This record gives sequence, structure tokens and C-alpha cells, in this order.
Amino acid sequence: MKMYPYRILGITCVMALLLSGCATTTPPTSVNLPETWAASVAESSEASLDHWWHRFDSPQLEALIEESLQSSPDMVAVAEKVIQAEAQLRTTGASLFPSLNLSGNTAWNQNRSSEGRSSESESSRLSLGASYEVDIWGRMAADVRGSQASLDIAHYDLAAARLSLSAGVASAYFQTRAMRERVTIARENLAIAERVMAIVQARYRHGSASLLDVQRQESTVLSQRSSLLSLEEQEKQTASALALLLGRLPQHTVVSDETLPHLTIPTVAPGLPSELLVRRPDLARAEAQLAAAHASIESARAALLPSFSLSASAGTASVALLSLANPTTSLGLSAAIAQTIFDAGRRKNQIVIAESRQRELVETYRKTVLSALKEVEDALNRAHYAEHQATIQSAILEQTRRTLRLAEIRYREGNEEMLGVLDAQRSLFQAQDQVVQLRLARLNAALDLYKVLGGGWKNARPDEGSME
Repeated sequence: MKMYPYRILGITCVMALLLSGCATTTPPTSVNLPETWAASVAESSEASLDHWWHRFDSPQLEALIEESLQSSPDMVAVAEKVIQAEAQLRTTGASLFPSLNLSGNTAWNQNRSSEGRSSESESSRLSLGASYEVDIWGRMAADVRGSQASLDIAHYDLAAARLSLSAGVASAYFQTRAMRERVTIARENLAIAERVMAIVQARYRHGSASLLDVQRQESTVLSQRSSLLSLEEQEKQTASALALLLGRLPQHTVVSDETLPHLTIPTVAPGLPSELLVRRPDLARAEAQLAAAHASIESARAALLPSFSLSASAGTASVALLSLANPTTSLGLSAAIAQTIFDAGRRKNQIVIAESRQRELVETYRKTVLSALKEVEDALNRAHYAEHQATIQSAILEQTRRTLRLAEIRYREGNEEMLGVLDAQRSLFQAQDQVVQLRLARLNAALDLYKVLGGGWKNARPDEGSME
């Protein structure tokens, strides 16, 4: 029986109604967000997140971050993943267009029979073929949307990598400068301990100090020398870690001799919790994963339905070698429909997997939002408490300096025991070291806030979004 194209299409539509399942829907992904932050927040404009590394007033830090974004192996590797995702999208999108094939051949044959008779034949042929799969059910379009979502994910990963790398460089820079500051303090305290030891030895020679006092102070000097060596080692390690982030040789020194107090500790405004959803690339990535999962479900469901393809061919042939003289031509058109009858449930199980994957990603997205809210709250609290601790520690430092000066004077005059001087020395050293560590904590708290707030990144289209 002759089958016309419109009848084929009609049968295809009937089969679609019989085989299609329930409509694909995207599961809800809403998360109840608080109206305000529980921690104390600063009052400033959102623009303070833009170019956040400039807020620390360190030209060297700005230069190091810019260098890392250009030269770090991690950034180069993530950028290559974006290139791969773009190529994959173009590859997937090509399935929506017809394919054309051009072929040609020429041949010479000789046949010789047992009686010695021979015959020769020559031929030449040139043909052009076209094929196109009609995307009636949207399977290929769903695959393209999935590839687009994968490209979005790659862009968001690049933005997250930029933010993570710049924050890592800043943290390593702060740490390196803090270690240098602590080394300087340790050297100053070693000089104080050696000065006190000279006083103790002089008093011992005059009979006004005991050998036990001398030995105690010698132990203090040796202990501070050991601590100094440990701090110097840590300083070298932090400097080499910073060099690695920059893509430099670890042996290269990258931080100049600058002091930690010269860095400005910026005030960071977190904005509203609801704004966090469009500020962080990891949240945008989680949303893109949901979009990819949704497209995967659509593609898996469409795979249950029959495929419909069109093809055409045209050719010309000749009985001459390397020539198309006096050719014969041919032209062909065909339409095909294919439906898998039995595959032991493979395609249906692919739908189950895709739907389960989507539900998994919904929960992953919810957890990502909750984690982001927690990170901001923790960073706000760290900044708040570190500031108050630094104020208290500054007062403690001034008190320990006065105590040590008084203890040295009293010991020189014979009115103070050696233990009092040793305790004053230890207190001063600990107070100075703690001041540096608390300033480092305040710098890192501000840095953490910039990082958990997205660092000025805007959730625009992936090719337009940026981290200022």
C-alpha cells in the first residue's frame, strides 16, 4: 500500500500520544531567606565589593592579584574548561542542522577468463547526500539546552576560581607580612632578653644575683632564639606558597619589606540576605546544574519516542575513467521512522536516573544556599569580635611594656626578683605577637566577607558576568 508523507506524520503523532509520559516539570527550589543578618552589619554601599582588593590600600597586593589572574596555572586550566564547554555546545547544536556528504570515485577493472578472453570496464561517479533528523519531540533541543547549561557552569566555575584565587593571594600576602612582623618582634624580644641577661651576669659577678638567675635568663634567651628560627621558617614557607599561587618559582621572593599596620582594614557591608543569591557564582552554578538536569530529563523522555528522519541523494555516473562525459544521473528522496520495541528498560531507567539526579541537585542547591548564609554570618561575627579583641589587646600591650620597664628598673636596683622580670618579658612578647595575629585576623575577616559575598561578582549572563 502506498504511504504518503502526511500519513507517516499522522502515525508518528499517534505513537507520540501513546508513548509520551507525564509532562516534565522543574521541582521547587525556593529557600526561605531571613530578612536581616543576625550579626552586626556595617553601613556602606554595595559598591564597596567592587575591586575589593583596592580597599586594603596596598599597591603591591593589587599588582600580585592582577598577576595571579593572568599567570596562575589554576586559572589557565579553568579557562580551558570554558573553551571545551563552548566547543561541546557547538558540537551539540550542530545536530539541529542537516548533514551533507559529498563522495566521488573512479575505477578501472579488468577481468580475464580461463579461455584467455579479457574484458575491461571504467567508471566514474560523483554523489551528494543530505540527511536530517526532524526533532519532533525536542530531544536534540533539550541536549542543546543541557550543553548550554554546562557552558554556564564552566563560566561560573571560572568566576569562582577567580574569586578563590584572588582571595588566596590576599590571604597568603597578609600571612607573609604578618610572619615578617612576628619575626621582627621576636628579634626585638631576643635583644631585650640578651640585654637582661647581661644585667643578670653583671649582678652575678658582683654577688647580687644567684647562678640560678643566670641560668634562668640563659634558658629564656635560648628559648627565644628557637622561637625565632621557627618563625623564620614559617615566613619562608608562606612566601613560597604565595609564589606558587602567582605561577612563579617558589624560590622567588614576592613580598617587599612592608609592615602589617600600614594595611587598611576595610569596612564591608553585606547587604540583604536575599541579595546573596545573585552575588555568588557557586549559587549560580547550582542553578545551572538544575537546568542541565531538567534538560537531561526532557532528552531521556523524548528518547522513548520514535525518531523521524529525512534524506536525499543526487549523483551522476559515467563509464569513463576520470571523466563524467555522457553521464547518467540519479535522484532519491526518503523518509524513515524508527522506534525501539524492546531494550530491557534501558531508556526508562535513564529517565529514573535523570529524575533522581534532579531531586538530588535540588537538595544540593538548598544546602548551598544555607551554607552561604552561614558563611556570611560567621564572617560577620569574626570581623566583629576580632575588632573588639584587637582594642583590648592594644591596651594589654601598653600595660606589659610599662610592666617590663618597671621590672627591669626594680631588678637593677635590687628590689625585684628575677622571676618577675622573666614573667614581664614573656608577657610583653606574647602581647606583641598577639597584636600582630589579631590584626591578621581582622584582615582575614574582611577578606572572608568579600569572598563569601561573591567579591563583587554579578549574576548576569555568563559572558557578561564578572568579578570586578
